[in-house]
Amino acid sequence: MKKSIEDFVFYMTDVKKMSLSTVQSYQRDLNKMRTFMESIGIDAVDKVTVTNINTYILKLEKDGMSAATISRNIAAMRSFFRFLLQNKQIDYEPVEFLKAPPVEKKLPSVLSIEEVERILNQPDESTLKGIRDKAMLELLYATGIRVSEIVLLKVSDLSMEMDYVICRNQVSYKDRVIPFGKSAKRALSHYFSSCRDMMMKDKDSDILFVNCKGKPMSRQGFWKIIKEYGEKAGITSEINPIIIRHSFATHMVSNGADLKSIQEMMGLSDISSARIYEDVKRQRLRTVYDKTHPRN
Repeated sequence: MKKSIEDFVFYMTDVKKMSLSTVQSYQRDLNKMRTFMESIGIDAVDKVTVTNINTYILKLEKDGMSAATISRNIAAMRSFFRFLLQNKQIDYEPVEFLKAPPVEKKLPSVLSIEEVERILNQPDESTLKGIRDKAMLELLYATGIRVSEIVLLKVSDLSMEMDYVICRNQVSYKDRVIPFGKSAKRALSHYFSSCRDMMMKDKDSDILFVNCKGKPMSRQGFWKIIKEYGEKAGITSEINPIIIRHSFATHMVSNGADLKSIQEMMGLSDISSARIYEDVKRQRLRTVYDKTHPRN
């Protein structure tokens, strides 16, 4: 079964060009399923039955897994066994008629414009780290790109004359051009003129942002920076790069941006994924109304 999962991971990565996060979550879920199957004496994919799958799902429920997590596990198994059926490694899909539990649709967490501004004002621009952090935060909020994308940006991906960044997708290879505004441009210009060369360890490197050791920034390092400034800004709710990304989209929609533009800038595969930001806008309006209307 281990070899079959490895083949499926290769298929997702090199053939389907699925996102890295999806590939990793599917691989993790399938390996957990494999561990369970081996614990009950099943070591080959063609021996897995509908009863085995149902027993595994019941175990996930008993372990306290959320409906969303169980649904993702079922999606991973469905894709996996369909792949095996197409490659004639099994004769039928043991998950074909398995129904995922209903998942409550949750709106993404977002910050207010005032909260974002408080975070953006936290870096101390009298230090190299502060200058770099200011540029990273401004660019993140200006473009809504993913943290995995911003840490891979190169200097050559920026056009300071035309005020846009080219975001290169390492999985689908579908690049997108995202504009940025005056605040991000000022922060980036300051970073280039006063900071980057002094922080770079490899002077020939084209990487845009580096850590304090002069090496490329990591995703984990970026998450820590966001959390640090969120705490300094007095943000008591959860704070991470994803919430900044959601805030970018929600604020754009609230100020009149159309969903097609949001989809293109954020690199969303389907426009329906962008509609959730309209729902967030409506929810925030409802909250404001409930708190402020004298007759409510």
